[in-house]
Amino acid sequence: MSGETSGVQSPDGVAARGAALAREKLAEAKADAAKRGQLPRREPRRRSASRRDAGDPQLFGRAIRDLLADRGWEQPLAVGGVFGRWSEIVGADVAAHTKPETFSDGEVLVVADSTAWATQVRLLASSLVRRLNEELGDGTVVRVKVRGPQNGPRPTGGLRVTGSRGPGDTYG
Repeated sequence: MSGETSGVQSPDGVAARGAALAREKLAEAKADAAKRGQLPRREPRRRSASRRDAGDPQLFGRAIRDLLADRGWEQPLAVGGVFGRWSEIVGADVAAHTKPETFSDGEVLVVADSTAWATQVRLLASSLVRRLNEELGDGTVVRVKVRGPQNGPRPTGGLRVTGSRGPGDTYG
């Protein structure tokens, strides 16, 4: 074999041939443009320094972002998104027994359906704060407050069983 290959080319040879072909086609396109008097720009296009007028059309997504920023709705929207994706954030087991209720001044109020789950979420509070801050931005959530089941005030009277706390209680 005197320098010939059996129909197989190395990947480097294919890439080199492809690059040469691309350069050749680019040169042809530039020559055609020059014949028509449409030479490519030598300088990059510069954006106008002027701002858009309020009545000028703009992209829908940008208009929505601007509206949210102007009204101060960015954080409440983000918090609402987190509340809507609660099961994705905390996991299906925890989400089945808890629900975020409010967000105010860096504090998220979480309601649990039993005292056992309220205790569990209190133990997980620091990791929950960290996870919520990953979603909302660092320092947004400072504290997670947990509330157990609320059955209203206990009625008093002579026909009451002492020690019974109600259906949401998980104590012995």
